[in-house]
Amino acid sequence: MYWSKGFIPTLKESPQEAESVSHKLLLRSGMARMLMSGVYSYLPLGLRVLENIKKIIREEMNSCGANELLLPALQPLELWQKTGRDKDLGQVMFGFKDRRGRSICLGPTHEEVVTDLVRGQVSSYRQLPVILYQIQTKFRDEIRPRFGLIRACEFIMKDAYSFDRDEAGLDKSYQTVFEAYKRIFSRIGLKIFITEADSGVMGGKVSHEFMVPSQDGEDAVSVCQGCGAAEAFKEDSAQDCRKCGGKAEKFNCIEVGHIFKLGTKYSQAIQANFSDAKGQVSPVIMGCYGIGVSRLISAVIEQNNDSDGIIWPFEVAPFRAVILPLDTANEAVMASAHDIYNRISASGQEVLLDDRDERAGIKFKDADLMGIPWQITIGRNCVKDGVVELKLRAGGEKTVCRGDQVLAEMGRLAHMKNTEG
Repeated sequence: MYWSKGFIPTLKESPQEAESVSHKLLLRSGMARMLMSGVYSYLPLGLRVLENIKKIIREEMNSCGANELLLPALQPLELWQKTGRDKDLGQVMFGFKDRRGRSICLGPTHEEVVTDLVRGQVSSYRQLPVILYQIQTKFRDEIRPRFGLIRACEFIMKDAYSFDRDEAGLDKSYQTVFEAYKRIFSRIGLKIFITEADSGVMGGKVSHEFMVPSQDGEDAVSVCQGCGAAEAFKEDSAQDCRKCGGKAEKFNCIEVGHIFKLGTKYSQAIQANFSDAKGQVSPVIMGCYGIGVSRLISAVIEQNNDSDGIIWPFEVAPFRAVILPLDTANEAVMASAHDIYNRISASGQEVLLDDRDERAGIKFKDADLMGIPWQITIGRNCVKDGVVELKLRAGGEKTVCRGDQVLAEMGRLAHMKNTEG
């Protein structure tokens, strides 16, 4: 993409409403804009990051044998009344009546809806197990929306649901998704802590949270400096590790994922039953698995930034490289820029060409702010010598190479970086 044809409204200063590091950088880098408290527009660069995150999630969920679907955002309140959660979540539900007088809510989550769907489609043990998932917008009337995309009223979630014949089947499904989550967060570029958690209004006996360390995190996790075990931090409890007795350290964290063994809480209430091999009718055994997709954008920024801006990991970056011709009036400089642009594009990688007639300092500052992994600088002296400068945003390592060697050099340096990591 050419910068001059894009929509990338970067800001020199952080808006007053920005609280956390990620919130400030999201707005300054032109990734998102606030419409009202807790509600955000994803601008082209932010949408690119969001779609890259979705792609990783889809690949790993599909590898579990999960089936993607899309459930309605509009939900009849009577479904929630069957499980009693209309009272549990009533404070955060957006509700209204339609012109027919029906009580409707905007879905804050989809356990009731997906259970009702399975109730009508699954009746035999031969149809189990099954895992269904979606990536969809949720709505919650948060009392205090904060930190941009971290706590919003309208947000994007990946929610998955497993349906099994028995507890052994649930254990297998749960572990399968558990491992997929670890791969997802690793590919996205996040360091996480995994803790056993309280199931709360979701129900079930077992649940785990996936937590991202962040100075602005609203949750706290206690992590053993010896064995690495993590658990929810409690002010009134001893801080020694319960597993090995080692000293534990407190970390502020952002919750990015939560998984639950639901059991039969929803299937019993909504009568989602199946017949076993002997014809005996039983409620299906359920699990639930959530990831805050839009929240992940902020979580990645919280862990990957410096004083100059964002440092996007390779797999989620809006572009793999940004080309910075420092003299757009120079035909030789622009010819080199277009040649490299075409080479990288032909390799299947997304690249941004900063063709603006701006000072070099502005281009460098915007490139650092946006955090694109590779910066390729082309000046008059570079063209004269037949070379370009290649800079890795993470770490700032620079090298000089010929224009036709840029792709090979990017691959070599990326491999070295991954090996070091």
